[in-house]
Amino acid sequence: MNLDPGLLGAHLREHEVTPESAAEVERAGYGTLWLDASPPADLAFAEALLDATTRLVVGTSVVNAWTADAETVAASYHRIVAKHPGRFLLGVGIGHREVHAEYASPYAKLVSYLDALADAGVPSVIAALGPRMLRLARDRTAGTVPCMVTPEHTRRARSVLGAGKLVLPGHFALVEPAPDRARAIARSAPPGTALGVTNYASNLRRLGFTDEDLADGGSDHLIDALVAHGDAPTVARRLLAHRDAGADQVGVYPLGDDPIATLRAVAEPVFALTRAAG
Repeated sequence: MNLDPGLLGAHLREHEVTPESAAEVERAGYGTLWLDASPPADLAFAEALLDATTRLVVGTSVVNAWTADAETVAASYHRIVAKHPGRFLLGVGIGHREVHAEYASPYAKLVSYLDALADAGVPSVIAALGPRMLRLARDRTAGTVPCMVTPEHTRRARSVLGAGKLVLPGHFALVEPAPDRARAIARSAPPGTALGVTNYASNLRRLGFTDEDLADGGSDHLIDALVAHGDAPTVARRLLAHRDAGADQVGVYPLGDDPIATLRAVAEPVFALTRAAG
């Protein structure tokens, strides 16, 4: 896969981003803009974001194997990379049983989906959390783009995938110096509202968190592990812990009323800390 995802990725849903704000994200220094929440198979909005920028990689986090036809996705992929070579990264996943009535045999479904993409000559990364999915990412794809994870998960993912594969974790970020207020904001949005999702909860238990941590929107300990909060330099240091654990890129899930402002606020200290570290 011949592209450079950059040090920082910005995770945004379609209602949070426009072609104009994608250009702002690019100017802030982000290497990738991840279009979240199961974009449709035509990938038209991802293409529009690429049209509005010059070097930014656009990725999907993630195309849903249950709802996006693989043949249509493959055709969309080839259309986009012909127009914007080296600037599109297809992320694929299997969604959640709480959302999809058809959810059954998720591993087999994803393998079948990857087979269809491979037959069409389409590379991808997958949203892998558990050991079995991480091994699938290692053996069948260019890497993994997980969310709701900690630097410890990144360390484990790198151990499984080894060198040469992309490890692209996403981490929540909130520029809010007051810890109690930051935790309250986090509990009222993902990650707090996502703790009842089986895939995420199971993975957090594997990382050592307890049922008590997962209850009532998350314990302080869990929220602090999933959300980098504080002033902008503190948030930046927390995000960079994923790089120290083996990530190729740190994806930023911005929390708060103005996600683009949050992305801009944390980018500068991230790059300053990186330069200072040599």
